[in-house]
Amino acid sequence: MKKLNILLLLTVVTLAACKTDKKPETASEPLAEAQPEAEQPTDFNALLDASPRHQEWVTLESNGRELYTFVVYPEKADKAKTVIAIHENRGLNDWARYFADQLAAKGYIVLAPDLLSNAADGIKKTTDYKNSDAARDGIYELKPDAVTQDLDAVFTYAQKMDAATGEVAVVGFCWGGSQTFRYATNNPDITEANVFYGTAPEDAEAIKKIKAPVYGYYGGDDNRVNSTIAKTDSIMKKAGVIYETVIYEGAGHAFMRRGAEADSDAANKKAHDAAWVRLLDKLK
Repeated sequence: MKKLNILLLLTVVTLAACKTDKKPETASEPLAEAQPEAEQPTDFNALLDASPRHQEWVTLESNGRELYTFVVYPEKADKAKTVIAIHENRGLNDWARYFADQLAAKGYIVLAPDLLSNAADGIKKTTDYKNSDAARDGIYELKPDAVTQDLDAVFTYAQKMDAATGEVAVVGFCWGGSQTFRYATNNPDITEANVFYGTAPEDAEAIKKIKAPVYGYYGGDDNRVNSTIAKTDSIMKKAGVIYETVIYEGAGHAFMRRGAEADSDAANKKAHDAAWVRLLDKLK
């Protein structure tokens, strides 16, 4: 009996110890909050597939090879003004084609040439490069005069389109913005040059050849590009060429692409939306 009482006593002590050792919940150790799911990258290709507008690839002859050009038609009854859209330094990617489609939604025929077409062995289009860095390397192998010839081929095609009015404007982004500025020095017949965060040619004599107004769109935090604006403005004024610029505060380089992403920050999104409004006004 005595052994039984001792055994019972030990059991009670053990249970009490277990209760005492249990770590109490305190206010200093809150439960982990559920984290919101990160935004998925925007699938621009899927958005293109869902577009009601007619899209097609046309093949032009330029520089002794085939130049592939993405064309989007607006849904309208009468003839439309044409816009040549020049891609960034990563080539004609899904966003560049999506931009073309969105501009066509506003009533324009848009031609977006893939300037990396047949630029190297085994490369028919931008999408044949293994990644965007490889495409960028390919861009910087292109010769300026060859780019001009390609754009001339697209311009000639645009002027002859049955559905077009014959008016041709140009818009370009990043490297394509610089090419837009440069093309304005080579083609006096474009109606406007819309330069998104691109730099101007440094040749003052070339600038004098520009006949079309040049409209610049720049991100406030794009230090490299913006450092060239004052000099460009001075040269353009001396040449008597219209050069109107807008700087979107807080936005960075490539804000048109970055601002179209679902996970865009507020400054790039605001710049993207405001620049769209201005672009459409200048294209009228």
